[in-house]
Amino acid sequence: MQLQFDESAPLYQQIAAQLEEMIFTGGFTEGSQIPSTTQLSAQLHINPATVLKGMNMLVDKGLVEKRRGRGMFVAPGAQDKIMQARKDSFYNDYIKRLLVEAHKLGITKEHLLELIERGENDGKITH
Repeated sequence: MQLQFDESAPLYQQIAAQLEEMIFTGGFTEGSQIPSTTQLSAQLHINPATVLKGMNMLVDKGLVEKRRGRGMFVAPGAQDKIMQARKDSFYNDYIKRLLVEAHKLGITKEHLLELIERGENDGKITH
C-alpha cells in the first residue's frame, strides 16, 4: 500500500483521508481488515501515534471499527456513509455557491439547466 503525503495538512489527517479514499473506491471492502497501526507506521516510516490518530478519525466517523485483539476493520455501510458525506459536501461546497453566484448574475433556473446540459454535451461528462 502506498500513501502520498504533502505539506497541505497534518499527516494524521492525510492518513485518514487516504484510507477513507481507499474504502470509498473499494481498496478496502466492508468487513475487511485494514493494516495495523504498527504495519502502517513501519511501512510509511511514521510515528505509530500519528497513524493511530488518523485511524481514530475513521473510527469516530463510523467508517472503521476496532475489534479487540483482532485489529481494525472496515465498518458495515462505510462506503454509503462516505458517499452521503461527499454528496453533502458537494452540495454545501459547490451547489450553494453556484446558486448564489447564478442569482447575482441574474441566471434563471432554466438558463442554469441549459448551461449544465451544454457542459454535458461538450463531451466532458459521460455517464
